[in-house]
Amino acid sequence: MARRKRLSPLTGPAEDPSAGLPGPMPVLSRPPVAEIAAASASQAALEQLADEVSAARREGRMVLSLPLEAIEAGHLLRDRMHHDAEDMAALKASLAARGQQTPIEVTDLGQGRYGLISGARRLAALSDLAAETGEPRFGQVLCLLRSPEGAAEAYLAMVEENEIRTDLSFYERGRLVAEAVRMGLFADAAAAVKGLFGNAPPARRSKILSFVALHRALGSALRFPTAIPEKLGLAIVAGLKADPDLAARLSATLQKTPPADAEAERRLIERALRKAPAALAPRGREVVPGIRLEARKGRLVLSGEGVGPELAEALEAFLAARGRLR
Repeated sequence: MARRKRLSPLTGPAEDPSAGLPGPMPVLSRPPVAEIAAASASQAALEQLADEVSAARREGRMVLSLPLEAIEAGHLLRDRMHHDAEDMAALKASLAARGQQTPIEVTDLGQGRYGLISGARRLAALSDLAAETGEPRFGQVLCLLRSPEGAAEAYLAMVEENEIRTDLSFYERGRLVAEAVRMGLFADAAAAVKGLFGNAPPARRSKILSFVALHRALGSALRFPTAIPEKLGLAIVAGLKADPDLAARLSATLQKTPPADAEAERRLIERALRKAPAALAPRGREVVPGIRLEARKGRLVLSGEGVGPELAEALEAFLAARGRLR
């Protein structure tokens, strides 16, 4: 009888009892259309935010923090020639204690450079503090970016700030007007005064025009021009009109004996005016072209190109006839 063959157990890996059973459902990703829509929305939001930030920066609604060395302080001829030492000390103390509270105004010159429009005192004070202390916080300046339509607008912005904050001297105003005309920003001094100081009363604009003439005639000879009083400045200008040689004489006097301070310069100018009667403003009023009349107690003075023998004879005849009528 044949023997039965015995079967051996399987020696391979045991079969997973859970094999074949249904597992957890796989997580399905969003449809491609939804993914694209979400990405597009995020990109649009980022672009809109970037546009708003750029617009705020461009329109001067965003305060920028820029390194001091990026600011060109001499971008414009400054209207203020000197900073008062006491005022600067007070400003530096305030900046050291509280930091910069008011941004300066700059214009973008390209390549990481910015031109100063207004805020020269704050910029100078921060520069002094940075040099004196070495603290990094003074090496940055808060700025508002301005984009003036032209240099004339930039000058106007600078003038308006200083006219509001600290009054300028008449000489500084006249110097600024003369420079604006020299640069071709305005046709002449009268147009520049009207454009830069349009809100000033007519009398003040007239005085500024006078100091334009003073700056042009004596600007290079004066050492302390901003200290010239209004009355003395107007007297100098009147003298310049009456005597074409006055400017040369005053310049020679100031160069021969350079004044040590503003008071000494003022005394030199006043002395020179007293020694040159022809340089003083013509007195009296012009009654007819070429004839000026000045009436004092017990004295009547006629002067001008129209005064001569013929006028003397006519006046004598008039007085004789007037005496006969009494």
